[in-house]
Amino acid sequence: MKRIYFSWKYALIIAGVLLSLRFVMAFNQRINEMHRLAAQSTRVAATLNQLTQESISLSTQIALATLPAGVEQWAYEKGHMARPGDKVIIPLPPGGATPIPTPTPVPQQIVLSNWKVWLLLFVDEAKAQDLLSQP
Repeated sequence: MKRIYFSWKYALIIAGVLLSLRFVMAFNQRINEMHRLAAQSTRVAATLNQLTQESISLSTQIALATLPAGVEQWAYEKGHMARPGDKVIIPLPPGGATPIPTPTPVPQQIVLSNWKVWLLLFVDEAKAQDLLSQP
């Protein structure tokens, strides 16, 4: 029986290689974490920029809405209010005219044969129309 040769030198080399592998794996894990956090930081910065722009826009709208000139402009243009001294004109239909009712069209039911229904299930409608129009 042959005896296995044991030396402290080989044991230290093996321990050094295993320790180096452990350090490389830990370093790789930290680099992956760094990339993940950098991507998350970019997303958060973009969201922050968007929210900052929205906040500036909303504060500008609030400032314009609280000014008396802004309130008066809104009331006159969009609020359908009149200024003092304005003559309000409301258009009325002619006296003898009665509105003609428009009849509601009744949808007609399309009856398809079974093979056409199955064809429509398997191909899109434009292709089915092409296939159905061929003799």
